[in-house]
Amino acid sequence: MDEIIDRLKKVRKGAMFIIEAPSGTGKGTICKELLRRDPNIKFSVSVTTRKPREGEVEGVDYFFVSDQQYDEFLAQDAFYEHVDSQYGSRYGTLRSEVDSFINVGQDVLFDMDWAGARQMRQKAPDDVVTIYLLPPSIKELRKRLINRGTDSMEVIEQRMSIILDKISHWDEFDYVIVNVNLEETITKIQKIISGERMRRVRQVGLKGFVKELVNEVKNSN
Repeated sequence: MDEIIDRLKKVRKGAMFIIEAPSGTGKGTICKELLRRDPNIKFSVSVTTRKPREGEVEGVDYFFVSDQQYDEFLAQDAFYEHVDSQYGSRYGTLRSEVDSFINVGQDVLFDMDWAGARQMRQKAPDDVVTIYLLPPSIKELRKRLINRGTDSMEVIEQRMSIILDKISHWDEFDYVIVNVNLEETITKIQKIISGERMRRVRQVGLKGFVKELVNEVKNSN
């Protein structure tokens, strides 16, 4: 029985799990914990045209490319999604990078906004699973942004000013979780991941397995 389960796992197709949330909702911490707890989930490394910052590692934080290389990727339709930032840099998710994981049964985790999620769903509707995290209240969200101590009040106010736009896209997502308790939210997402792994479209080995069962029935008669 264990051999059958292991065989089906090996031929499973991976999924693309996209998590979106307003800044301060806990998305970064949750993504890190999911990656730490589940070795079958890989984090998507994006391409960017900006220069590496101190401490950033090629292939770990980003794939750093020139504008010419980026334009070549665009011409080849090599991205699942891409975006131009307001600061002049450009970012994109390479199909080849993601497909190298999902085609061998590994899942890929994305920390991505609603616009990127929309592009991803258009190009890979059967493979994309989207999860939106909501804060328990706007008051609590502001408190979390202040308490984490990484941004000035000016930056915090800028983040708060775009919350309405971000939250307005919540109903485009497959799953929505109100992040009241971090551990409970992580558990809920793990259950979503487990359930999505069992979907028929991802269990590509089932067709052959069912064929074997049918032949077994026919040969037993």
